[in-house]
Amino acid sequence: MRPPVVAFVGLGANLGDAAAALQAALAALGQLPGTRLRRASRIYRSAPVDAGGPDFLNAVAEVETSLAAPDLLAALQGIESAAGRERPYRNAPRTLDLDLLLYGDGSIESPVLTVPHPRMRERAFVLLPLAELAPARVAARDLQAVAGQRIEPLPPTSLPR
Repeated sequence: MRPPVVAFVGLGANLGDAAAALQAALAALGQLPGTRLRRASRIYRSAPVDAGGPDFLNAVAEVETSLAAPDLLAALQGIESAAGRERPYRNAPRTLDLDLLLYGDGSIESPVLTVPHPRMRERAFVLLPLAELAPARVAARDLQAVAGQRIEPLPPTSLPR
């Protein structure tokens, strides 16, 4: 078994009961083989970016995993499928979206996976919750660049902290 790595996963949903979808996804993350959910950010409400539909609920989870990055990605896609995720077109509204944002300090460039996530620095709905968990991983200039995007933290919930 490989040594554990700390990874950060972005969670989002804007169809159905989005809050319940995020809760279920966090529980599912903690059930993945060789994976432990360490903590999660608050939930944020954000306007869709390059997407349609209602506002999104977003969060970021910190996990410790012995899964290789491609295996973690496949597991995340399995959780999305179980939540009814469909991909009728790029950036369609979704019941659940899970993105592998960071995998340790590594950099991955493959046809199926790019880490760090290639668009995370353009999205307040990723950077604000990530900064809650790992402030050193988010540059102040990146936060400034997304300051005009509509996003608000929701009151605390029962998400693991």
